Amino acid sequence: MPNQKKRKRYKKKRYKLPVIIIALLILLRIYLPTYVKNQINKTLASIPGYYGEIKDVNIALYKGAYVLDSLYLNKVEAKTQVPYLNFPKSDISIEWKSLLKGEIVSEIVMHNPEIIYVFEDQSSDSTATGVDHWSKALTNIIPIDINRLEVKNGKLAYVELSTDPNIDLNFTNLELTATNLRNVVSKKGTLPSPIQATARSIGGGSVNLNGNINIVKQVPDVDLSFSLENTNIAALNSFSRHYAGLDFEEGSFNLYSEVAIADGFLKGYVKPLLSDTKLIGKDDGFLGVLWEGFVGFFKFVLKNQKTDTIATKIPIEGDLNSVEGNIWPTVFNLFENAWIKAFTGKVDDEIDIKDALNGDENN
Repeated sequence: MPNQKKRKRYKKKRYKLPVIIIALLILLRIYLPTYVKNQINKTLASIPGYYGEIKDVNIALYKGAYVLDSLYLNKVEAKTQVPYLNFPKSDISIEWKSLLKGEIVSEIVMHNPEIIYVFEDQSSDSTATGVDHWSKALTNIIPIDINRLEVKNGKLAYVELSTDPNIDLNFTNLELTATNLRNVVSKKGTLPSPIQATARSIGGGSVNLNGNINIVKQVPDVDLSFSLENTNIAALNSFSRHYAGLDFEEGSFNLYSEVAIADGFLKGYVKPLLSDTKLIGKDDGFLGVLWEGFVGFFKFVLKNQKTDTIATKIPIEGDLNSVEGNIWPTVFNLFENAWIKAFTGKVDDEIDIKDALNGDENN
């Protein structure tokens, strides 16, 4: 009889321990999202000059993934309630295919993210420092290095609310993909990570970004080309009126650029091009008509009459801490386009990583 009682007690203990362990794991699983949410909110609250919050965290342990729900961030001294960063949904997971290469990295898919720069909120002297703080904080939220980044239906905007009318320059329908950011798939050369992006600009313009980058370095190397084409220039009137006193009735605005950075040295250009533009609106006052007529005269002088375009090419070159556009080449290119040749409406494909490397060696 005593032996039977001992066996019963032993059996109870043998089943009791697994039950306790399972119960603890269930409780841990239930509490884990709350713990992660609280830790993220603490991180956001610790960013100097900013405040932010995340609404919820959903975790799928069996997939090695979690979802951040409704993350936003804004400046403490912001005059508006427009979030600087608004990320409704971000899927973060282990990139399983990289495990086969012996690397533990993550991939992130951001759905409908918005970055809205309100000038009145962000124009303080501490903005540059603040960006450094919040970008590091967001990176710390993801415990594993990101190897693949995808953005779906994103938005970028620059807003000034103190102007009349308000300035709202934006890119919508942003689709971006950047892969091999941690150089898991080892590639020869200096730029292992391809990046591509498309978007729609204010005024219905088409945006394209293509190139390669290397963010493993402290100062990333890049080789990028950018184009903005067929934007209805009248959509930019709030900006052009405020900063240049100009209104456009019609016309097309295009912008082309190439940029290369190597070892902290930048070389590139920005090429704005206006075509078929017409100034002076019906509702302008006398002074407005006079000013636009004055500008229109110079527009005629600087315009290529065959293609009806006005353009210039602004070279940019130098150390990243002191990048400046060169004024005299810009002026020369204005007249070159007007009287010698019209700039072509495309990326010139003349800048690459070698130019930045050679420029750095010459300085």
